[in-house]
Amino acid sequence: MERYTPETVLITGATSDFGRAFATRFAALGAHLVLCARNEEKLEALIKDLDADTTPMICDMADSDSICDAFADLPSKAQNIDLLINNAGGALGLEPAYKADLADWETMIDVNNKGLAVMTRLVLDGMVRRKRGHIMNIGSTAGNYPYPGGNVYCAVKAFTKHFSLALRADLSGTKVRVTNIEPGLVKTDFSLKRFKGDQDKADAVYANTDNITADDIAESVTWAATLPPRMNINRLEVMPTAQSFGPLAVERFD
Repeated sequence: MERYTPETVLITGATSDFGRAFATRFAALGAHLVLCARNEEKLEALIKDLDADTTPMICDMADSDSICDAFADLPSKAQNIDLLINNAGGALGLEPAYKADLADWETMIDVNNKGLAVMTRLVLDGMVRRKRGHIMNIGSTAGNYPYPGGNVYCAVKAFTKHFSLALRADLSGTKVRVTNIEPGLVKTDFSLKRFKGDQDKADAVYANTDNITADDIAESVTWAATLPPRMNINRLEVMPTAQSFGPLAVERFD
């Protein structure tokens, strides 16, 4: 089977574990990388580590104006995006809904949903006009299977899944592809950020099991993105073998 290589790849959340893994894969394929992050120092360090043609994009994915301004400031060649990887996101807290921090909820919605939607809208104009492109959203198994303490995080990832499917419906006939990648338990800095730097809590999430890695998910993303343009992977759910589905909760009474 012939392989397709996107020429220009925009990656949000580029300095995260996932973002670095994705950037490394597409740099190796010779793509021009548009790397989007909030922290300029971390982004500069990543660019130095990559042997690739790169364009930095500094913006706050929780701020629509910041995203729009940063995109407008890109050089013209960097605006012709062939592959958008909406990777920026994450979880904050694991408290039950009635104890959750409202600011954490708002941040998760702003970054995981609003930022993703804004960036997608900006990129889609060019893709539809050129009849070429691929929107790759990084969802989660949390969008399929709710769990205690997941509340808003599960909801924002369910949004990501259904937004992806709705885009597929809207983009029929445009030759623009849409994929939702849905990772399960992956050992990254995800839990450390969720628990706001509590290393012990983060370590406990991954203790004594065989987790998948950021590079494993990068393998899945690269595979879906380099298939011939006639093929579209709608959804791809990826769990470690050690992870499976829990039983439904049943309250027992004395």
